[in-house]
Amino acid sequence: MKPVIRYAKNPILTKEDVPYPVATVHNAAVVKHNGKYVMIFRSHLHNGRSILGIADSENGTDFKVRKKPFMTPEDKSPYQEYESWSIEDPRITFIDGEYIITYSAYSPHGIRIGLAKTRDFEKVERFSMITEADYRNVVIFPEKFNGLYARLDRPHSEISPWSIWISYSPDLRYWGESKRIMNPVPYHWDEMKIGPGAPPIKTDKGWLNIYHGVFPTMDGSVYRLGVALHDLNDPSKIIGVSDDWILQPEDPWEITGYVHNVVFSCAAVPEDNGIIRLYWGGADTVMCTGTARIDDLVEMCLTHSRKAIP
Repeated sequence: MKPVIRYAKNPILTKEDVPYPVATVHNAAVVKHNGKYVMIFRSHLHNGRSILGIADSENGTDFKVRKKPFMTPEDKSPYQEYESWSIEDPRITFIDGEYIITYSAYSPHGIRIGLAKTRDFEKVERFSMITEADYRNVVIFPEKFNGLYARLDRPHSEISPWSIWISYSPDLRYWGESKRIMNPVPYHWDEMKIGPGAPPIKTDKGWLNIYHGVFPTMDGSVYRLGVALHDLNDPSKIIGVSDDWILQPEDPWEITGYVHNVVFSCAAVPEDNGIIRLYWGGADTVMCTGTARIDDLVEMCLTHSRKAIP
């Protein structure tokens, strides 16, 4: 049996659902707010640059896009210089009574991570640029550890090949104590590069980390999703990494699109019944969803595991 059951009516959001001109809808963050689902999605404009839109849903599958984008590249200092090309790939974590949004900011200086805050998804306030160049895929844990916030990220560099790192902060602004905790594995499905996907989900056996892995082929790279399990008290310690992927491109809108052969997740919403609703972009073009049992994903990390750093 496949770990992730695709929703029968995928894709759940496309460019035709957006009330302003865009070329794509993909790589979305999703959370539950006041019992309803809120999605912040990335879209390419027709000039090739990206903005963040917002949509709402009662059931997690039928989303209605709001009339205006949620965030566009800032036109005022100090963010203007570092967001001048695009803002992309948001993640959302609820902590300290507010929603923390991390996003990739593109400019001639490279890729930096911005952090913004909102309480109601009506007003949003930029808080800080929390990395230098080049970083991507920052996800923040929804709890503190010894009084410190924790994040996972992936330096955008070939120096330490495309690995997952952890860092800590007392205030969400200044980060340190950085440590490499997980590597790609040669000739595995994620041998080229890995990076955090959805913000980690707390289970009774550890923090579940849904990450993406990339494999190079003669026809280009293939993006898949996998799972790792982190220690509840020390998230720098990885208990296990599933040797198998949990999702790969299979449907037509995942195989063909703006970027072929891609499933890429920025969000997973845990439900009260032990199920997570997973969201992913298909071929950098549309949004899809599916469900998985949390216990099944945890079990993959524990019983069919490999080392985080071989």
